[in-house]
Amino acid sequence: MVILLKIVQVILALSLLILFHELGHFTFAKLFKTRVEKFYLFFNPKFSLVRFKRFGGRWHCKFLSPNTDPEWEAHPDNTEYGIGWLPFGGYCKIAGMIDESMDTEALKQPPQPYEFRTKPAWQRFFIMFGGVLFNFILAIILYAAILGTWGEEYLRNDNAVYGIAVNDLSYEIGFRDGDRILAFDGEPIENFSSLQVDLVRSQAREATVLRDGDTLTVSIDPAYLPAMLNTPGMFDLAFPFVIKEVQPESPNINAGLEPDDAVVGIDGKPMFIVQQVQKELGRHRGGQISAAIRRAGTELEIPLQVDTAGHIGVMLDTDMSKYFDVTTREYSFFPAIAAGARKTWTTIKGYVQELGLIFSPKTQAYKSVGSFIAIGRIFPDTWDWYRFWSLCALLSIMLGVMNLLPIPALDGGHILFLIFEMLTGRKPSDKFMTVAEWIGMALLLLLMVLAFGNDIRSLF
Repeated sequence: MVILLKIVQVILALSLLILFHELGHFTFAKLFKTRVEKFYLFFNPKFSLVRFKRFGGRWHCKFLSPNTDPEWEAHPDNTEYGIGWLPFGGYCKIAGMIDESMDTEALKQPPQPYEFRTKPAWQRFFIMFGGVLFNFILAIILYAAILGTWGEEYLRNDNAVYGIAVNDLSYEIGFRDGDRILAFDGEPIENFSSLQVDLVRSQAREATVLRDGDTLTVSIDPAYLPAMLNTPGMFDLAFPFVIKEVQPESPNINAGLEPDDAVVGIDGKPMFIVQQVQKELGRHRGGQISAAIRRAGTELEIPLQVDTAGHIGVMLDTDMSKYFDVTTREYSFFPAIAAGARKTWTTIKGYVQELGLIFSPKTQAYKSVGSFIAIGRIFPDTWDWYRFWSLCALLSIMLGVMNLLPIPALDGGHILFLIFEMLTGRKPSDKFMTVAEWIGMALLLLLMVLAFGNDIRSLF
């Protein structure tokens, strides 16, 4: 059931994003009076689930029909709309354009004024850029709707008053529990949750930290970058070990623990941060400890039993608003649009930095490139509208940025050739564009093989 739900979410999300992308091409093509032969959601090899076309003064519709139809083909000036049966993506077929369909037969005919190839370079530029532009517009709309509906809540890095809790990797690099990270390469960090992301994206060489009241510098060896990419949880949020309730099956049900008790030491060692206490408990599996407990301003010593899993059988109070000044914001209509635009721009810049890591072999970031399997994994196991729309916005940006890559089979390749044409006045030949398209498709195929290979390896 979980797998089915994830498949549905992936299909819905990608369908929306690709439909909007193709709508961008469609809109500018129609604006510049360029013929759009077909506009489809999903692909339709051999036949279509449903097709629409207007001719003879009315709309015509067919279900489960083959793609060839002499009556419909007799009206090529009108766009055919439809839904295919292969639920991956969609397409917008523009007359006189060399695209992934590799339909070169029409190019053998004399150029027509309604074709893409006869339009001025600047119009062709906007037709090609329209898909990417619409993906970014969709991201702004989605982020604005999310912020307007749910608002925004996050912990400013300045307000993480107990600092970080480190894992083995961040400890090896030089960070310590309780460090308050102030900046990477002199750049301050706004959001605590983005510490590791900012570190990796910027490929920072040093971090400025506050430790035991002193400001010092932690040098970061670039050789750690591949490990940082594949080791989540380098900088957990440190917060106090405060008991919310004692579990009924706890070995310490009768030990005298009460709600709001705070652990401040174990066996005479001062400690109060959750992660530190948990590490210490792990060293006493199946044994006993003496816990220093602070209760209503008074400190008590209570002997506790540690089970074989390294737990004492309590639930923690994880209400962050009790320990930190959490930033919350609500947005009305127009401020939400402005905030959505800012978040879109910030996300675009971040994703461009991540792409830079992928194309740098020393980072080994190419090992994290994934396909539909990887996309499916990021969707939640239960339906969550906030997560769904947030992921749609992120994927829309990713699709837009990826399409700007200067690969001939992508929009970015076409845009690159159009910029060259506008600067030099020399238009690449149809033969050159056809060969470039084949090369681009080969590169994309290799990228897909890499992505599927990474996904398959991750399953074992």
